[in-house]
Amino acid sequence: MTISSTVPIEDNGGMDPTHPRAGGPHKRRTFTPAEKLAHLAAYEQACQDGTGGGAYLRREGLHSSLISEWRKQRDAGVLEGRKPGGKIGKLTAEQAEIARLQRELDIKTKRLATTEAALSIMGKAHALLEQISESADTDEQRKRR
Repeated sequence: MTISSTVPIEDNGGMDPTHPRAGGPHKRRTFTPAEKLAHLAAYEQACQDGTGGGAYLRREGLHSSLISEWRKQRDAGVLEGRKPGGKIGKLTAEQAEIARLQRELDIKTKRLATTEAALSIMGKAHALLEQISESADTDEQRKRR
């Protein structure tokens, strides 16, 4: 006995209108540079506010890979100065290098700020220890008299 002979097949006449693909395939969305920058700003704001970048992506129907690609384009300066609807392709080798160097500069700048703060703290600690040492020497001299 086969499965097809035991289970009757019914045709319901069409796809349920609430089904996501009921209207047929959708046209692929495109974004202008201004829209990309707006989505990037909103996504980064959502991440900083603690409301969640993932929730923003789901709400807008975006993927994290788009955000990554748009960040690269923004950091390389590709998104600025373009006409709305203008084609934006992959980054050129020069633009990718600029983006990489910009990221590296940001990391080095943060590291420099941390190092400067640590050196400042060490200088203050050294001055405090000298002051305590001088105070202790003065107290010992008073006790000897």
